[in-house]
Amino acid sequence: MKLLLFDIDMTLVDTGGAGRMAMVKAFHELFGADGELGDVSFAGRTDTLILRDVLGVHDIRWTREVEHDFQQRYFVHLQEEIVKPGSRAIKPGIAELLPLLRQRPDCALGLLTGNWREGARIKLQHFGLYDFFRVGAFSDDSAIRSDLPKIAAARFCQLWQQDISPQNVFVIGDTPLDVACAKPFGARTIAVATGSSSKSQLEAASPDYIFQDLSDVQAFLKMIV
Repeated sequence: MKLLLFDIDMTLVDTGGAGRMAMVKAFHELFGADGELGDVSFAGRTDTLILRDVLGVHDIRWTREVEHDFQQRYFVHLQEEIVKPGSRAIKPGIAELLPLLRQRPDCALGLLTGNWREGARIKLQHFGLYDFFRVGAFSDDSAIRSDLPKIAAARFCQLWQQDISPQNVFVIGDTPLDVACAKPFGARTIAVATGSSSKSQLEAASPDYIFQDLSDVQAFLKMIV
């Protein structure tokens, strides 16, 4: 069996900034501030670390209670933002690729994402993609992204009642951080230049495979061996 772990934002879908806007609104609602997120980086990072950095910009102390309260407001705003008109789209090749992978008896589809689990559900259900994925690892599981491949693989083993070698786990993402998080676990990496990172920036991270996008579905399928 092969376990394919997909990143969400800019790998599977482009939410048109719905997540960032929902965070701005949740922050403003919770803290009465202007909602300014500063220069905090989002790409390839977990929601928990993003929140901690934003809190730091405003000299607000992180606690589990603060994160929980923020999450509840964020999920409400994300549900509202994701349905608004805008540049929201499924990334090239994904709509064709996922059904074909699901049909393969040697492949299991999962998520490896910096999103909180509920945020991941909201985003992917909007695009009709959530039900393709049976396992995953999320920011709820660990703020450290390199912890997530091991967590997702353990959930695969539990659900499918079989072991899996790290070499049969593929992490697919659009940032150097997606590539980097897989290396300590020993998973193979597939980089796609569909986000803010250029192909040359992704190549510098030394992924096992790299694509401009996943529109060449057959080339991707042939690679999963």
